[in-house]
Amino acid sequence: MAQLSSFDVTTGVDLQEVDNAVNQAQKEIAQRYDFKGSKAAIDFRRGESLIVLTADDEYKMRALLDVLQAKLIKRNVPVKNLDIGEVKPAGGDTVRREVKLKMALDSDTAKKVAAAIKEAKLRKVQAAIQGDQVRVSSPSKDDLQEAIALLRSKDFGVELKFGNYR
Repeated sequence: MAQLSSFDVTTGVDLQEVDNAVNQAQKEIAQRYDFKGSKAAIDFRRGESLIVLTADDEYKMRALLDVLQAKLIKRNVPVKNLDIGEVKPAGGDTVRREVKLKMALDSDTAKKVAAAIKEAKLRKVQAAIQGDQVRVSSPSKDDLQEAIALLRSKDFGVELKFGNYR
């Protein structure tokens, strides 16, 4: 039997880069004129993979989110992996918004990735869901390259990472 080659499809963000982007955004809002005297704040909870934004009103919340997203984009953190929550009223006449970071493929996305590979009917390419990742295997490395190109061309709602290519 021929040797099987494979790669893993995962997702996630570099938490250190997120931390750096949050620090840069905090510095910018401390300097900006439109945030002077406001209660605007960005709180990064690394253990929970969560960013909590606090602002005086929805206008400042939009501006705060724009600053954060700009800093994340500059640091090559995929903005697709942000799960931006609703603006909710908070204490002290402020509003809050929680931004969750998608660190792993959820089961629905993993099923969509596996289904996309099966629907493409690539020769001898198989996809298997293994927890929070999808392992794609084939005897031909060329077919695996086609599978990667196929997955990159589709939108699954998260930034896909391809690793463990062997």
